[in-house]
Amino acid sequence: MKELFGTDGIRGKANVYPMTVDIATKVGQAVVKVLRDGNNPKIIIGKDTRLSGYMFENAIAAGVTSMGGRAVLVGPMPTPAIAHLTKSFNADAGIVISASHNPAEDNGIKIFDSNGFKLKDEVEDEIEDFILNQEMKYDKIGKAIRIKNASGRYIEFAKSSIKNISLKGLKIVLDCANGAAYNIAPLVFSELGAEVIVINNTPDGSNINLNCGSEHSEVITKLVKEHNADIGVALDGDADRVIVIDENGNEVDGDTIMAIVALELKRKNLLKNNTVVSTIMSNLGLNKCLKDNGINIVQTAVGDRNVVEEMKKSKYVFGGEQSGHIIFLDYATTGDGIISALQLLKIMKKSEKKISELAKVMTKMPQVLINVEVKEKKELKELNAFKIIKQVEENLGENGRIVVRYSGTQNMARVMIEGEGDIESYANQIVDAIKDEVGV
Repeated sequence: MKELFGTDGIRGKANVYPMTVDIATKVGQAVVKVLRDGNNPKIIIGKDTRLSGYMFENAIAAGVTSMGGRAVLVGPMPTPAIAHLTKSFNADAGIVISASHNPAEDNGIKIFDSNGFKLKDEVEDEIEDFILNQEMKYDKIGKAIRIKNASGRYIEFAKSSIKNISLKGLKIVLDCANGAAYNIAPLVFSELGAEVIVINNTPDGSNINLNCGSEHSEVITKLVKEHNADIGVALDGDADRVIVIDENGNEVDGDTIMAIVALELKRKNLLKNNTVVSTIMSNLGLNKCLKDNGINIVQTAVGDRNVVEEMKKSKYVFGGEQSGHIIFLDYATTGDGIISALQLLKIMKKSEKKISELAKVMTKMPQVLINVEVKEKKELKELNAFKIIKQVEENLGENGRIVVRYSGTQNMARVMIEGEGDIESYANQIVDAIKDEVGV
């Protein structure tokens, strides 16, 4: 088991181990030590809008420069933008200071290699070993610089992913989650000609993801109907995922977005190897939709990093997660909420169809997902709840499935049941058992 790294980098409450200034400084040092290519390493450092981002930005930059590296600070930027800029600037690595959809008191550190991809497990292990077990010394001192026009580079890159087609005639309600895309996403959509109604784009350091963004789609749902908009686009704190609301106020999640896009890519002969990569959390309705249309589906463990690794290994170009991490490997090396929304808007524009009509390609299997806050992540097989899980699996048989797992980024247990019958009752039985043993 890793001590620092979870499913998506290092994450936790700011100023509490492992998200401390000391660890952040050592991350900067270790990244230079492990990922440097040559004598003048360049590390891109970006962040979201959390107040603690200031101290972590400075700490990581100090670590980088103490090892003779160049810290290139770009300020608040979406996670996928840092991945793109890392490659665009020919940097040795990119570091993002963000806790994604977590509340403002949390923060995290994500690392990209020189090609803009999240690190493999063995590289994370090497970095973690340097941080925890080795003293790092270097005989050179580097410097830090701040780039002010980095956002413009990403904006143009994002628009080019749909060849700058006009979005005139489309009215969009855009929820920026008071996060990293607060000043970037509105420009991307408006510069392409859409009418954009922007909400939650005034970050103050403590309101990121606070009753807004992709975790709270009810906020944007109301406004889509009030403004008679064509679509609602809700990003999360670091804009690497997106949830969409149709013109009637219905949520279109990552699974449905994948179904819509996959069919369009297949129609245009752009779906390489005729395969979509998803995770075990995807709705069975996605599997059925794709199979009915002659498309293969490969599933991985949860996490967009796992999806990307499978895509790279088997030369696939499209995949994602139900949560809204959608990966277009022809354009981006990680989930990108803005590019995903643009690709969907392009399909709407070209087909002249409403998002609700496009979403009809997939029928969801009834699904219940409940998150349970836990005080410790005790092995599931050691819990009494495990007996209930096995009993529910037996009761569901071939008419459903169950996935119970711990979050890799929060102290949460996630209980997902899919199928026929009273699945909500089944889910609550498991939730209550987990609460009794390890609940907060």
